[in-house]
Amino acid sequence: MISLQQLTKRYGAQTAVDSLTFEIPAGQIVGFLGPNGAGKSTTLKMLTGMVTPSAGTATVCGFDLLREPLEVKRHVGFVPDSGAVFESLTGLEYLEMVAALYAIPRDSALLRIRQFISFFDLSFETLTDKLLGAYSKGMRRKVVITAALLHNPPVVFFDEPLDGLDANAAVGFKALIQTLAREGKTIVYSSHILDVVERVCDRVIIIDKGRLLLDGRPDELVATHQSGTLEKLFTQLTGGAEMERRAEDFAKTFRP
Repeated sequence: MISLQQLTKRYGAQTAVDSLTFEIPAGQIVGFLGPNGAGKSTTLKMLTGMVTPSAGTATVCGFDLLREPLEVKRHVGFVPDSGAVFESLTGLEYLEMVAALYAIPRDSALLRIRQFISFFDLSFETLTDKLLGAYSKGMRRKVVITAALLHNPPVVFFDEPLDGLDANAAVGFKALIQTLAREGKTIVYSSHILDVVERVCDRVIIIDKGRLLLDGRPDELVATHQSGTLEKLFTQLTGGAEMERRAEDFAKTFRP
């Protein structure tokens, strides 16, 4: 469903993504991990057609990113980390606009929207009576997730999807993506909440400075490196242990 071959993105002299190569089959939930500035969001933006690669190739659902960008967009859903929406629209207006872009008939769109807002415990009145600019962060996130899934895409990219969600909504979301994967959808899940990634993902891909560091099942990677948890493995690979030491030294400066 997703195939990268030496995918690269440069901004001037800076290489944000450096020759990434991997494949993801249907029905798999993949945790896409890395520290800030590792190139995760840039990679997701390339795979959704928002950013043009500098070199290399990639296909999504069999469609080439460069030759068939519109087909790629038709077959993917994307929840960006920004959670950006058109704040001057109501939630319903925004979702109806998204449905129209994907040529979903209005009656079918309304049925899907009602199903999603029921799942996320939102009222239909909230969607119609309030502009998105007045929504809480969590409510916006629910609308953005709904928008990403509205056209029933076979591939979905999530960039920090739990940001802003309350505990109950987060539990529901985790169950949702596991159900979607069982139905054959491919889920790419980028997050810094590593205990959640360890529980829900079939596989993790860890990158740093734009390069691939590790790729495999979370339990197998943790066992191989004898790290105990995915979080400890991540810090070992990406310099987090040094940050912990610096934090301890900094905290000592507050001692009387």
